[in-house]
Amino acid sequence: MRRPMVAGNWKMNGTRASVAELIESLRVQALPVSVEIAVFPSCLHVAQVLGGVDDKHVAVGAQDCAAQNGFGALTGEVSAEQFAEVGCEWVLVGHSERRLVLGETDEVVSRKFLAAQVGGLKPVLCLGETLEEREAGRTLEVVGRQLAQVLDDHGIAAFESAVIAYEPVWAIGSGLTATPEQAQEVHAAIREQLSRQDRQVAEGVRLLYGGSVKADNAAELFSMADIDGGLVGGASLKANEFGAICRAAGN
Repeated sequence: MRRPMVAGNWKMNGTRASVAELIESLRVQALPVSVEIAVFPSCLHVAQVLGGVDDKHVAVGAQDCAAQNGFGALTGEVSAEQFAEVGCEWVLVGHSERRLVLGETDEVVSRKFLAAQVGGLKPVLCLGETLEEREAGRTLEVVGRQLAQVLDDHGIAAFESAVIAYEPVWAIGSGLTATPEQAQEVHAAIREQLSRQDRQVAEGVRLLYGGSVKADNAAELFSMADIDGGLVGGASLKANEFGAICRAAGN
């Protein structure tokens, strides 16, 4: 049975003071031990968060990592090894904002996926379509292409230590949410694509939904057969809301 997971992506938010307040609010939340919980602060606040949630069984991840491993002359980048050395366990790879705003291609995302694993992190591979692509009926084509790049490059075994997050771009930060049925359709297609290479691995991979997940829609989304939790954006900056989402995943 797949263990549910809820991941909070804090994006480019927070000051030392506001992060301290958020950590303290998380510490008093009743978080279910049956759910794997991770938060992804900005790289400036990783150490602060690691020190603040160490007794709450909350893992900490990075929002991105370099496509190169180790150390070297790559100004402004942080390698997976550097994040792992300070205590990070996870890293987001291929988030739509990096694909669309910063121009990361499927090939770059695939390189980062491998770099994360080589460097000691578990990647959360983000996949998703734009509103234009959905309206054109291309959702499964786009998501399938993004997944195929990593599958073709690194093989199905690479997904034994990875999570996939389906995040329809049109639902991120918009207040719009895919219906549970829309989300399930895509999650089922992702699992089927993995199954064509190895059914056992496919059944073990956790698939998260991301896109305006809130406390009032989480339970219905998480009730779908192939949705194993959520990648939460804005709601993860509100401890009470995030705690409620985590509890929904636990139920």
